[in-house]
This record gives sequence, structure tokens and C-alpha cells, in this order.
Amino acid sequence: MDSPDLTGAEFRKASSCAMAMCVRVATNVTGVVAVRDGKNPSGPVLTFTPSEWTAFVTGVRNGEFEV
Repeated sequence: MDSPDLTGAEFRKASSCAMAMCVRVATNVTGVVAVRDGKNPSGPVLTFTPSEWTAFVTGVRNGEFEV
């Protein structure tokens, strides 16, 4: 799989996040949701399909990842 072109990616943080320790998410790239570490904006970026991202967010909201 080729790496998506993230040149125009607009990374945003959650409005409830007041510190740099939050992840940043870009949803403005066609066919991709990109995620990066807020503390390291020039570091690596993880990419997911929109359906993968939706499944992850749904799982978080439903408590599937709680210990």
C-alpha cells in the first residue's frame, strides 16, 4: 500500500485537550484518517481507513478498551 499524501492534512486536537499530550487527528484527507502525537508533530503518522477509525472510536465510547 502506498503512503497517502498528507501535505494538506489539517491536524486537530480534541477541544477538551488543553495540553500538548493529546493526539491530533486529520480527517480532511480523502480516504484516510491520520493520527499523530501532539508532543511530536514532525514524528510518524498512523493512518486508518474511515471505517477502521469509526470502529475504533465506537469501541472507545463503548468501553471496549478499559482495563
